[in-house]
Order: sequence, then structure tokens, then C-alpha cells
Amino acid sequence: MKYLQIDIEIRKKEIEPVLGLLLVNGITDTVIEDPADLDRLLNKEVEYEWDYISPEVLARKDSCPKITFYLEDTRDNRKKAEDIAEAVVGDFPEACIKTSLDDDEEWKDKWKEFFKPARVGERIVVKPTWEEYAPEEKDLVIEIDPGMAFGTGTHETTSMCIKLMEKYVKPGDMVLDVGCGSGILSVAASLLGAGNTLAVDIDPEAVKVASENVVLNGCSDRVAVMEGNLVEGIDFKAHVVAANLMADLVMMLSNHVASHLLPGGIYISSGILTEKEKIVSEAIVKCGFRIIEVIHDGMWCAIAATL
Repeated sequence: MKYLQIDIEIRKKEIEPVLGLLLVNGITDTVIEDPADLDRLLNKEVEYEWDYISPEVLARKDSCPKITFYLEDTRDNRKKAEDIAEAVVGDFPEACIKTSLDDDEEWKDKWKEFFKPARVGERIVVKPTWEEYAPEEKDLVIEIDPGMAFGTGTHETTSMCIKLMEKYVKPGDMVLDVGCGSGILSVAASLLGAGNTLAVDIDPEAVKVASENVVLNGCSDRVAVMEGNLVEGIDFKAHVVAANLMADLVMMLSNHVASHLLPGGIYISSGILTEKEKIVSEAIVKCGFRIIEVIHDGMWCAIAATL
């Protein structure tokens, strides 16, 4: 579908008046980008829910606030966009308004062009459903359709998890995948010979996507997917627990992981920036674990520990 995107750059004090003007003109759904929100995040004035902020986001720190809304591309809506722009500039002469025409058919699958078969471990190869791949004799191929909301499995944090799983998952092992996302680690565990794997995520969309990928790879008899979190309602003991999350979540969950790990089991955690390796390692050790290996890739690290 083709649609109009209207961006209105204004001063902070004009956000509320402009929103009021838009409401008068029937625009009820808007997106507000206020650099002040980024300041509050950086200063930890709100609940800490981030571990890494991209340079692209930081580049917006000193920009003007922006209000964005969308209209289906019709003759009437083009006239409506023009009238709204005229009204905004009339009341707020310093406002900068940009209208662009987009077609969601052009971008919604654009990312697929960059997702190609990739080796992410010694044996594990990740292949998108729409690509052909001729496997080598040793290859274990994961066929995956991550959907637009999940990664392809080739990110450093995921590939490090898989490399550690190749080393520590033994045939017949029970595996717990915490925050399973697309389910790629659970499928990898199954291909590596795990007996039973439980994949858990708090996001119902992740549960849906992971379940589809488990079926796609013929692992549904060995991998169960459920909605939930590690803290509540899960009675599952594993030889290997994999948690590809973020530093704060790894630290928060490590004590609970201990109660789900069988004696001599392995706890694999990733999604950890190298600058937080020390604090995360210390938190894991405080929960009774012994660090046995840390691997690095770029700005990220993954930790393998045991009780």
C-alpha cells in the first residue's frame, strides 16, 4: 500500500499545541520523537531497559522534536496533508514540514536481500527459507524465517552462543533456552543431539515464530515452546541453559538459572557488552557458578559457567 508520511519538526514548547491542531484536523495517531526522552534514558531517569544505544540514535540527541503521522495515499488525503501543513506553518512559522510518499511493499521484505546462508559455528549453518544452500558433509543446517521482528541468528551474540553450544551440548542433554526469540538456539540444540529442549519467551509473538521454526526444522518432537519467564511457573531441569539476553537480565536471572541447572551443567549467557564482562562475571560467580570460558566477538562477549 502506498502512503504519505508527514514529518513536522518543531520546538519543544510547540509539541502540545501542534498535537492539538492535528486532533482538530482528525489526526489521532502520531509518533513523537523528542530528544529530551533520550536525555532521560542516558541519565537513567526512567526504568533501565537498555544496554546499547546505536550511534544513529545518539545523532538525534541535539535535533529538534518531530511529530510524524501517516495517511493512505489518496487524492483527498493529499489535499488534507497540504491543508494541515498550511495550518501548521500559519500558526508556527518556524516549523519544518516534509511530506514523502512510500510504498510498504518496497521495504517490508527489503531486509531479506541481506540475509544469506551463513556459517555461525563449526557445524551450524543458518539458511533463510527462501535461499538455496548445498551443505557440506559435517553441516547442520538451520532453516529459519525470523520474521521482521527478530534477528536472523547471524548476530555476534547468537553465533557465540551457538559456538559454545557446539562445545558443551552432548547427545541426550536437556536444554533450556531462555528468551528464545526466533527459536534458533533451541533448533541448534536439537540438531546437536539434545534430547529435550524447552524454549521460553515472555513475548507471545516470539513464541509463535519460534514454534513455526521448530516445526520447519522437524524438531517439534524434541523442542517445546512456551510463553513465560524463568522466574515463574517453569519446572524444568537442564544440562545446558542458554540465555542470549542482555547484561542486566543475565545478572538478574543467574540466581534462578542455578535452580534449573542439573549438577555439572553448563550456563551459557550472551548479549553482554565487553565493557560489562567483569560485572556480569562477578554477578554469575556470586550465584555459585564458576566461570569456565569467555569468548569475544567485536564489542560483545559470551560466558560459559558451571556450578
